[in-house]
Amino acid sequence: MQSYTIEKIKVISPMDGFRGRMVHTRDLTIAYWEIDKDSVLPLHKHLNTQTTHVVSGQLELCISGVIRVFNAGELVVIDANELHSGKALTPCSVIDTFTPAREDYMQLRDSLI
Repeated sequence: MQSYTIEKIKVISPMDGFRGRMVHTRDLTIAYWEIDKDSVLPLHKHLNTQTTHVVSGQLELCISGVIRVFNAGELVVIDANELHSGKALTPCSVIDTFTPAREDYMQLRDSLI
Protein backbone atom coordinates (compact mmCIF):
# COMPACT_ATOMS: atom_id res chain seq x y z
CA MET A 1 0.00 0.00 0.00
CA GLN A 2 1.12 3.52 -0.76
CA SER A 3 -0.42 6.60 0.83
CA TYR A 4 0.25 10.28 0.21
CA THR A 5 -0.43 13.68 1.73
CA ILE A 6 -1.08 15.76 -1.36
CA GLU A 7 0.26 19.02 0.12
CA LYS A 8 3.61 17.32 0.82
CA ILE A 9 4.19 16.24 -2.80
CA LYS A 10 6.77 18.40 -4.60
CA VAL A 11 5.18 20.91 -6.99
CA ILE A 12 6.14 20.89 -10.66
CA SER A 13 5.33 23.63 -13.15
CA PRO A 14 5.59 22.30 -16.70
CA MET A 15 4.20 25.58 -18.13
CA ASP A 16 3.36 29.10 -16.97
CA GLY A 17 0.34 29.27 -14.68
CA PHE A 18 0.17 25.51 -13.98
CA ARG A 19 1.35 24.08 -10.66
CA GLY A 20 0.91 20.35 -10.21
CA ARG A 21 1.53 17.59 -7.73
CA MET A 22 1.83 14.13 -9.27
CA VAL A 23 1.25 10.61 -8.00
CA HIS A 24 2.54 7.87 -10.30
CA THR A 25 1.86 4.16 -10.26
CA ARG A 26 2.95 1.57 -12.78
CA ASP A 27 -0.22 2.15 -14.84
CA LEU A 28 -1.60 5.54 -13.78
CA THR A 29 -0.71 9.17 -13.15
CA ILE A 30 -2.90 11.39 -10.97
CA ALA A 31 -2.20 15.11 -11.32
CA TYR A 32 -3.50 17.67 -8.82
CA TRP A 33 -3.38 21.06 -10.57
CA GLU A 34 -3.75 24.65 -9.42
CA ILE A 35 -4.17 26.80 -12.53
CA ASP A 36 -4.03 30.59 -12.68
CA LYS A 37 -6.78 32.54 -14.43
CA ASP A 38 -6.13 33.03 -18.17
CA SER A 39 -3.45 30.30 -18.27
CA VAL A 40 -3.45 28.47 -21.59
CA LEU A 41 -2.90 24.78 -22.28
CA PRO A 42 -1.58 24.60 -25.86
CA LEU A 43 -3.12 22.25 -28.41
CA HIS A 44 -1.59 18.79 -28.00
CA LYS A 45 -2.28 15.08 -27.84
CA HIS A 46 -0.70 12.12 -26.05
CA LEU A 47 -0.97 8.36 -26.02
CA ASN A 48 -2.65 8.45 -22.59
CA THR A 49 -6.39 8.32 -21.97
CA GLN A 50 -7.13 11.26 -19.68
CA THR A 51 -9.88 12.32 -17.31
CA THR A 52 -10.17 15.93 -16.21
CA HIS A 53 -12.22 16.70 -13.10
CA VAL A 54 -12.79 20.39 -12.38
CA VAL A 55 -12.83 20.68 -8.59
CA SER A 56 -13.24 24.47 -8.55
CA GLY A 57 -13.41 27.24 -11.10
CA GLN A 58 -14.21 27.23 -14.81
CA LEU A 59 -12.04 25.53 -17.41
CA GLU A 60 -12.64 25.95 -21.13
CA LEU A 61 -11.51 22.92 -23.13
CA CYS A 62 -11.39 22.38 -26.86
CA ILE A 63 -11.48 18.63 -27.54
CA SER A 64 -11.37 17.47 -31.16
CA GLY A 65 -12.56 20.92 -32.25
CA VAL A 66 -15.49 21.11 -29.82
CA ILE A 67 -15.26 23.95 -27.26
CA ARG A 68 -17.00 23.57 -23.91
CA VAL A 69 -16.74 25.22 -20.50
CA PHE A 70 -16.47 22.80 -17.57
CA ASN A 71 -17.52 23.94 -14.11
CA ALA A 72 -16.78 22.66 -10.62
CA GLY A 73 -18.05 19.11 -10.22
CA GLU A 74 -17.81 18.21 -13.92
CA LEU A 75 -15.53 15.58 -15.45
CA VAL A 76 -14.60 14.82 -19.03
CA VAL A 77 -12.85 11.81 -20.59
CA ILE A 78 -10.31 12.59 -23.32
CA ASP A 79 -9.39 9.60 -25.46
CA ALA A 80 -5.80 8.68 -26.30
CA ASN A 81 -4.39 10.75 -29.18
CA GLU A 82 -7.37 13.14 -29.14
CA LEU A 83 -6.29 16.73 -29.85
CA HIS A 84 -7.15 19.09 -26.98
CA SER A 85 -6.32 22.49 -25.55
CA GLY A 86 -7.68 24.68 -22.78
CA LYS A 87 -7.85 27.95 -20.92
CA ALA A 88 -8.62 28.69 -17.27
CA LEU A 89 -11.47 31.21 -17.27
CA THR A 90 -11.05 31.58 -13.50
CA PRO A 91 -8.48 30.25 -11.05
CA CYS A 92 -9.01 26.47 -11.15
CA SER A 93 -8.31 23.35 -9.15
CA VAL A 94 -8.30 20.31 -11.41
CA ILE A 95 -7.56 16.61 -10.98
CA ASP A 96 -6.34 14.81 -14.09
CA THR A 97 -5.78 11.09 -14.43
CA PHE A 98 -3.75 9.46 -17.18
CA THR A 99 -3.41 5.85 -18.20
CA PRO A 100 -0.87 4.60 -18.95
CA ALA A 101 1.25 6.69 -16.56
CA ARG A 102 2.77 9.90 -17.97
CA GLU A 103 6.44 9.15 -18.55
CA ASP A 104 7.16 12.82 -19.36
CA TYR A 105 5.79 13.95 -15.99
CA MET A 106 7.85 11.27 -14.22
CA GLN A 107 10.99 12.51 -15.99
CA LEU A 108 10.18 16.13 -15.08
CA ARG A 109 9.68 15.16 -11.45
CA ASP A 110 12.93 13.20 -11.43
CA SER A 111 14.85 16.15 -12.92
CA LEU A 112 13.80 18.29 -9.92
CA ILE A 113 15.01 15.85 -7.25
